[in-house]
Amino acid sequence: MSSFSGIWVPLVTPFHEGEIDFTALKALCTRLLKRGVDGVVVCGTTGEAPMLTKEEQLQVLDAVLEVVPGHQVIMGLSGTHMPVIREMQEAILRRPVAGLLIPAPYYIRPSQAALVAWFTEIADHATVPIVLYNIPYRTGVQMELDTFRQLAKHPRITAVKDCGGSIDLTLSLIADEELDVLCGEDVQIFSTLSLGGKGAIAASSHIFPEEFVQLIKQFKAQDIVAARKTFFGLLPMIRLMFSAPNPAAIKYALSLDGLMDNELRAPMLPAPESVELAVRDFLNQHSR
Repeated sequence: MSSFSGIWVPLVTPFHEGEIDFTALKALCTRLLKRGVDGVVVCGTTGEAPMLTKEEQLQVLDAVLEVVPGHQVIMGLSGTHMPVIREMQEAILRRPVAGLLIPAPYYIRPSQAALVAWFTEIADHATVPIVLYNIPYRTGVQMELDTFRQLAKHPRITAVKDCGGSIDLTLSLIADEELDVLCGEDVQIFSTLSLGGKGAIAASSHIFPEEFVQLIKQFKAQDIVAARKTFFGLLPMIRLMFSAPNPAAIKYALSLDGLMDNELRAPMLPAPESVELAVRDFLNQHSR
């Protein structure tokens, strides 16, 4: 069984005058790898995937694979129409990726039995591991513990990005030891790692990624005092990055380093001026 651990960065998608900025994207990936992150996630929520065509999503994936080894790339796959999902899945799996990150079908709120059937069909046709993405505040449906336990029996379903908002569910998933539990809520990274989680898919790790990598190393060394200090040092930045709808604040922060334009696709907008001012002031005071 493949294992996912450490810090994975759910990449933003840089734009320039409405088009994908592939040069900026590849430069960002190179920068993150040099800072020691374990991998990247392409076309997740942070990547504004719903605002990309399927063709654009594959173009983004191909650009990332030019600079990131396939075993360090997870690709997002989402939707509500199985034939479209399967077609996209087949296209992705013609590329060398480490896994697929898949949320529940959004908006339609299927039953738990329907969720098991949905993920099982996708997993049956997968040639790489699947990371379940539990994010009920976006999909409208909470995946229950028994659902995870049924899905964990599938040999291709190996991990979960946990944004469920339930400490009891998180505890149970970690205690079961059937799925690698990756924290998806950045403010909960320390608590998830303390409980035995394997790592995080953390959007805010675009900023100071080496500090997030250090946090993982400190946990591996069982130096909880140092890990706590590192995390609380990162916490103000984490909160700031989510003070506007993701990824507006992150893109603004990256634009200050000249890494990309401060540009998002509708219906997303740049962060409010007050947030941009707070981000700029913070980074000026805490430059690494």
